Amino acid sequence: MMRLRLLSACAAPAVIMALAAPAYAQETPAEPATQETDSYDPNDIVVTAQGRAQVLADVPLAVSAISAETLQQSGANDIRQLNQVAPSLLVSSTGSEANGSARIRGIGTVGDNPGLESSVAVFIDGVYRSRSGIGLNELGEIDRIEVLRGPQGTLGGRNASAGMINIVSKAPSPTYGAGAEFTYGNYDQIRASGFINMPLGDSLAARIDSVFSRRDGFYHDLTNDRDINNRNRYFVRGQLLFEPSSDLTVRLIGDYTKRKEECCAATYVSRGMNEYIGGLNDPAQNNIVRVLQALGQPAAAFTEGYSRDIYVSPGRSYYGETEDWGASLQVDWDFGGAKLTSITGYRDYTSDQGSDTDYSRVDILYRAADGNSARSFKTFSQELRLQGTAFGDKLDWLIGGYYANEDLEVTDNLRFGNQYGRFATCRLITGGGLAGLYSPTSAGCLAARPALFGAATPLIYAAIDRLDGINDRGSTLDVYNQNSRNWALFTHNIVHVAKGLDVTLGLRYTNERKRFDATFGNDNVACVQNQASLLPLRAVASLTAVVDGILGLSCQGNSTAELNGVSIDDERKEDEFTGTAIVSYKPTDDLMVYGSYSRGYKAGGFNLDRSALKVPILPFGGQPGTQALVGNLQFDPETVNAFEIGLKYSTGPFSLNIAGFRQEFKNFQLNTFNGTVFLVQNVNGCSANLNGGDRDQSKFPAATANYNPAAATTGACAADNVTYGVLSQGVELEASLVPHRDIRVGLGLTYTETKYRDQLVGNSAGAPLDQALRKLPGDNLSNAPEIVATASFAWTPDIGSSGLSGLVYFDTRLTDDYNTGSDLFPQKEQDSYAIFNARVGIRGRDQRWSIEFWGQNIFNENYSQVAFNSPFQEGAASAPFTDPQYPGGRQLFSAYLAEPRTYGVTLRTRY
Repeated sequence: MMRLRLLSACAAPAVIMALAAPAYAQETPAEPATQETDSYDPNDIVVTAQGRAQVLADVPLAVSAISAETLQQSGANDIRQLNQVAPSLLVSSTGSEANGSARIRGIGTVGDNPGLESSVAVFIDGVYRSRSGIGLNELGEIDRIEVLRGPQGTLGGRNASAGMINIVSKAPSPTYGAGAEFTYGNYDQIRASGFINMPLGDSLAARIDSVFSRRDGFYHDLTNDRDINNRNRYFVRGQLLFEPSSDLTVRLIGDYTKRKEECCAATYVSRGMNEYIGGLNDPAQNNIVRVLQALGQPAAAFTEGYSRDIYVSPGRSYYGETEDWGASLQVDWDFGGAKLTSITGYRDYTSDQGSDTDYSRVDILYRAADGNSARSFKTFSQELRLQGTAFGDKLDWLIGGYYANEDLEVTDNLRFGNQYGRFATCRLITGGGLAGLYSPTSAGCLAARPALFGAATPLIYAAIDRLDGINDRGSTLDVYNQNSRNWALFTHNIVHVAKGLDVTLGLRYTNERKRFDATFGNDNVACVQNQASLLPLRAVASLTAVVDGILGLSCQGNSTAELNGVSIDDERKEDEFTGTAIVSYKPTDDLMVYGSYSRGYKAGGFNLDRSALKVPILPFGGQPGTQALVGNLQFDPETVNAFEIGLKYSTGPFSLNIAGFRQEFKNFQLNTFNGTVFLVQNVNGCSANLNGGDRDQSKFPAATANYNPAAATTGACAADNVTYGVLSQGVELEASLVPHRDIRVGLGLTYTETKYRDQLVGNSAGAPLDQALRKLPGDNLSNAPEIVATASFAWTPDIGSSGLSGLVYFDTRLTDDYNTGSDLFPQKEQDSYAIFNARVGIRGRDQRWSIEFWGQNIFNENYSQVAFNSPFQEGAASAPFTDPQYPGGRQLFSAYLAEPRTYGVTLRTRY
């Protein structure tokens, strides 16, 4: 078969950036020497974006090919660092280094709820990784990374609605080689890696790559005097490549990753980080701040901002362990008239993570680092592709099939801390008619107990005392199990209609089945006891508010003993046709224009959070009631209709790519943390006018409420008026220039308008949008800046005639303003910023050795990856507050900060 050879030493830069200095392909070629020689110009960049080896300039798709050289010089060790060289891509991590979210053109899967698959599929050596955060592992030495933008699915593997990241590792070669690398940097960073490549005869070669990485954390816990967000991980990958003839290649890969790290902390969003915070953190204006300070939270915590000083509750930890291993077998067999590719993969991934879940010194909520807050994926996949040509090479055809079976287990032990009871009672007392009795050192947080509630007074105070005693209670062990079985048939065909004119037609059928079950354990009996005593009092109008307040705090987060021993189960099935059609034309050898339509799909599933099972105030009424509500955990599949036109020009030292796109998403899957629970909701549009029923009430001139109280009815839409709810459209421009053989320049500019429609509903039946999402209509999606620009420069001059060469490299990414929170509250806005990386060094003859000094984020730009509602930390709505920009309540906010400036020195050698 025609084999891919990405030319690691190619002179022309990849689409959006300049490739840096020539890499070490001379010592470690990507393919065995016994294979046939590909008929490509040495300056061509060759990719497999359409399942075939093609010159990048001939591929009628928006795809970026990132070489090993660029990865090395930009300091990229995982997919998160691709942000610097791919303007349409944004990868961020939040509550755990084991989790991450990739977005392309502003579209991605929000948060780390394991029930949601990624809108951006990640493949490593042809094997699908079921959640994009798994790509945050060390990757070892990489041959190339391809970033495909837009819906994917007709070429193989798992389908994706927004795009794909395809990572290809260095393969064994028939020539002996070895190399090592050592890095030391600030925060006591140590990173050591190496490889050895060994020929084992005429047709067999082996390769081993390994990485060890350690670094201190960049947050400092002042309570316990330790660092958080450290790194401690190692990775090993072994490969065998067997090529008995030019027609048959067998590649066996096995890898193992282990991480033992303490991550991830967050800091309060202060007014210095976001002007819309206003007086939110002022104890004079927000009762929740007064309560936190009374219980031990230092006042400085609310103004620390980017100092990265934090306060972790004594005895709590962010410690976590991740183990990821697997194997794959790829067989490529050319048997004459057709070429067969088989990729068999198995992955086993487990991550356990403890946390001080309230992110404050006050012990409100935690997950113990005891192995009972884990997620585990066990995935088997099989892909078969058969391809060839027909009708005198007028047709390049490809057909294939894909099968995957995944077992997902999530365990959880989210528990109230040892100060939760006092925190909850004080929050209750300061926020209502009992504020005058507030006494944080007294039982029930009450200085006195007057008979304010008539005959119900003893019941009310008894319930408050029970609430005051809820300490170290909650989930004993919740277990969620999901089996996902999916299979697909696909075809992708290129018809050469006339000279320079091609028509591409692709089609995919996907069949999906998910089975779900869960069991719950809980030891919080106060919720049930308070429900039994107080529910009859809700009918008394003067008592409703105080009763609801006590019950809501007693059963906060739905952590109730009613779930103890309860089991639920459910199943959903889907089948979907997706596909693509492309027309491309090359009027000259250097210029190609194209237009395309694609339909994409991402499977529905189950919200692996029990929040949707009940309203905290009301009881279940036993297991049958729980089972009846299990359907609330389901969410529907996400689909997209995507349109694209593009131009690609490439000649000699200059290339230019321009793409214009429009993508319409229906049933967009949105995961939102509202400060108490995770909401997973489909978002759609309505072609009828909802008259503001789906919006923040503050947009109404005569409004006095925080949001529209009648939205449950006014925000509904007739089912036949439901349409797409998210639109992503824009233009991408990518250019590269090689004015001299030692100088390479790359530029990228993306303008993307990724917005919700003006009229939104919550599902395809037209149900109202959840009011936690009332800011969405007409606004941009979270983490979707409108303008992103990237640039890179590499200069690799010879130093005299000694064989030495130098290296000067920098890259930058300029990002426009955007909101980091999925509910789009203004307190989660991030101002525009620019990140610069740089590297300078000297290298020996044939690059047998090198020494390089480098810096990441060299100007120490501070910014937030994601801001979120601080768990359970919302003050009373009646408290005095002067900021008109706040859309409701007195919610505090926290943020996961990006890494500060890092710098160091790297030594390399290879032979």
